[in-house]
Amino acid sequence: MKKRWIFYVASVIVITAMTAIFTTSKPAVVSQMDTEIQPVTKEKLTEIFQDAIKEEKRNRRFSFFGRDTAQQEMSMSTESAAADSAAKGENEHSETNTQVLGVDEADIVKTDGEHIYQIIDGKLNIIKVAPAQKMQLLTTIPYSHSFSPNQMFLYENKLVVIGYSFHDSTPDKKQNQRSMIYPPRYFEATTAIVYDIKDPKNPEEIRRVEVEGNHVTSRRIDNFVYLVANHYPNYWIMEETKEEDIDLRPSFSDSATSVESTLVPYEKIQYIPGSKETNFTLIAAFDLDDPKKEVSITSYLGSGNQMYMSKENIYIAVANYYAIPFREGGSDSPNTNVYKFSVEGDKVEFHSSTEVPGTILNQFSMDEFNGTFRVATTKGDTWNTIKPSSNNLYIYDENLEQIGSLSDLARGERIYSTRFMGERIYIVTFKQVDPLFVIDASNPKAPKVLGELKIPGFSNYLHPFDENHVIGFGQDTKVVADNKTSNSEPMVYTDGLKISLFDIRDVNNPKEKITEVIGGRGTYSPLNYDHKALLFNKEKGIFAFPITVYQNLEGKMYEQKFEFQGAYVYDIHLEGIDLKAKLSHDTGLYETWEGEIQRLLTIGDTLYAISPTLISAYDIKNYQQTGEVSLR
Repeated sequence: MKKRWIFYVASVIVITAMTAIFTTSKPAVVSQMDTEIQPVTKEKLTEIFQDAIKEEKRNRRFSFFGRDTAQQEMSMSTESAAADSAAKGENEHSETNTQVLGVDEADIVKTDGEHIYQIIDGKLNIIKVAPAQKMQLLTTIPYSHSFSPNQMFLYENKLVVIGYSFHDSTPDKKQNQRSMIYPPRYFEATTAIVYDIKDPKNPEEIRRVEVEGNHVTSRRIDNFVYLVANHYPNYWIMEETKEEDIDLRPSFSDSATSVESTLVPYEKIQYIPGSKETNFTLIAAFDLDDPKKEVSITSYLGSGNQMYMSKENIYIAVANYYAIPFREGGSDSPNTNVYKFSVEGDKVEFHSSTEVPGTILNQFSMDEFNGTFRVATTKGDTWNTIKPSSNNLYIYDENLEQIGSLSDLARGERIYSTRFMGERIYIVTFKQVDPLFVIDASNPKAPKVLGELKIPGFSNYLHPFDENHVIGFGQDTKVVADNKTSNSEPMVYTDGLKISLFDIRDVNNPKEKITEVIGGRGTYSPLNYDHKALLFNKEKGIFAFPITVYQNLEGKMYEQKFEFQGAYVYDIHLEGIDLKAKLSHDTGLYETWEGEIQRLLTIGDTLYAISPTLISAYDIKNYQQTGEVSLR
């Protein structure tokens, strides 16, 4: 019930007049950051950390808005989607729903068309699932408490399990380092374990790559894997020990060359002169086709917790709370630093950076198209009625110089979802109703709003259906008048889940062509915050996702009754949204972790539903069950 409680609290949006925490000031003129980057030296790194200590001492009362808060603020619930694509061949199968075609994203479940690979509860399961009538759990690899797996990549006969490691990774001191002080490194590390799975019954570990820092995200392009981590050095130890000769560089290890961890060389760490950044972003790139080639490490003083990746570039973004001046009565809302890295195989190089007004929601707020970088942001605070928030679109050239913009969309609201589809851009904002903006970006120097649609509810996720139709997935809402005061705003409550098919054939007059509302308040799906939970195949008529359904009790606004846990399978077409099947692994009176269907996938004409303890298979012609296997 804990999950339901968290979702329930988050789902109730109370619109009332309240004292603003943030207040907006005159729009700042934001330009490209100084990109004359330089490699750091030991002396320069020491100077940066000492300056940071002095600055934080001066602003201790403002430490609430430090980098950890920025990470929490930006991490809300982790271009043409690949959800519709599938691996072709003898065992045609669905792929992970990703943002960019050809750029794979790690997930908790993968398939090669014959086996399903599952990360669950600290272990790896490998299950033979084809044919469905003879499914069999082949092997389980449990991990120790020091390694917690959470996602993976599958490439040909290689499986890459990615997770968090916790252990002492203090580098061994070499002869010329004995005078240095190395604080014990019991910090979190991002670890990738590569298995050879030619024999799925007996996977063989062939490589282990570890990068010190919190795991941000990862991507795979063909045979190259890219891990991104943030390392937060404990530079306060310099104050405690009064020692200047302390080495706080992040460490890494790669079993392809050595089992011992080493510090990132100074020449591999770069910074922007004048920047106050103290956190390291590390990008580790390695080749799955050449397991003996050492991992390539790129390190940069500048953290980030949102990432967009095209086939040529990586963009890492982070809200710049450190740049906000503190003043009595509140502070300005932050802008976002964006760092661009060029990518060619395992070669990753810093390219340029810029500061974008406002903050971004998630990876779908960023996009690269025809040599330009586009980003949608919200600037200001939605609760500030005196100087309300605004939503914006900014377009930059390949060097991150701004060339176009749209500003002041839906003042007083914030962005709930964005989808870039070539020259057309869709942005959903919300406060009491859901404006869907249709934007033409064919001229990147002068993007313009073509049409706007205001409807109840909002879409957390937008998915392309075809060039003139978009599927919205989010929440229905109810507006209830607040009778306590005559001048107060109405209260807005989220209700059931809502699927909408938007018709954009007339770009000046977008329409909500068809809608489907599921359940009542408290109904939720991982798809609200995780796009990888979606299985979409238009040709096979499948729009499927995990769901837990609650129904409102008549006459009781705050009470709901549990109804269903499992997955819904729809067929979405231009004439309707048809429910084809309800799949469940749980028949109890309450929702359970064991019965939660987490992912769905197809192999040929069979649909598989995967939960922590069971995999079930169904014929997509009639959704009759054809097999199952226990994972207990």
